[in-house]
Amino acid sequence: MAGYVFGLVLHPTRDVTEVVGIIERWAARHGKALAVRTEDRHRVPTSVQAVPAAELAAHADALISIGGDGTMLGALRSAVRTPKPVLGVHLGRVGFLVEVEPPDLPRALDRLAAHDFTVESHACLACDVCGDDVVAFNDVALVRRPGSGFVTATLAVDGQRYGYYRCDALIVSTPTGSTAYSYAAGGPLVSPATHAVVVTPSAPMAGISRSVVLSPGETINLELRPDSAPVTVEMDGLVIRDAATEGTLHVRYQRDAGLVVRLDPHRYQERNQLKLSLLDLPLLPEQLRELLPDGLREQLHRRELPPPR
Repeated sequence: MAGYVFGLVLHPTRDVTEVVGIIERWAARHGKALAVRTEDRHRVPTSVQAVPAAELAAHADALISIGGDGTMLGALRSAVRTPKPVLGVHLGRVGFLVEVEPPDLPRALDRLAAHDFTVESHACLACDVCGDDVVAFNDVALVRRPGSGFVTATLAVDGQRYGYYRCDALIVSTPTGSTAYSYAAGGPLVSPATHAVVVTPSAPMAGISRSVVLSPGETINLELRPDSAPVTVEMDGLVIRDAATEGTLHVRYQRDAGLVVRLDPHRYQERNQLKLSLLDLPLLPEQLRELLPDGLREQLHRRELPPPR
């Protein structure tokens, strides 16, 4: 595949026709090639080349994720062995990782092709799950099956055993993933500029009952105890093993595993502040005002002016 190639990573169920059309027309005007995973061939124009999923990242110069954060995480995982810049186009709801709205896409593609962007580096968790190698950019979780008891596992850090958990779920997260499942279970919000691993129990019944924050250089082992209920293992929300009754989860932190395209880092940070305010960090009124579109902000200002005397 000669020339500059954009690899498209599509949301598995949402209608992406409009966004793919914008990209396809832009690529035709600028002489750029597009590629997509073979299983998504039927969802794109015939001008887009299909390649095996395992080869998409290697063949592409950059990836374009069309969906929400889940699609973005999938794009990052697909490129973990050969990290490529990933541009996120927003079709989701909250979207902490994605930045570009469909109307802004042509300009974003211009900048992507011109290398006029910054890269936000993301770490991942490289995991050995009962002998299977997987990576997670948000989190990996051991979750009990409903009605079957509790997740019971021991914690060891660098080979030293520290205690055990008895809980509904056990979540190991990156700083990026700290706003997801771990946060919902009562874990801390960790700055994405920090390098750390957070282990959080959900609904703990015994043993360790609070989040543990560990260094990125430490190796984490979570071993199921004989009295544990059958456990489902989730990676970034995807089930990778069901009804496990024994085994060990080995986790190590891997820096610079994913490259996220940022076109306006300051504006992106402001938007994320607003999204966090929907969780637990309310903004001041003047901060919310600054995030409004210019026209709406001016209308609000005129309404608040005192009437002329």
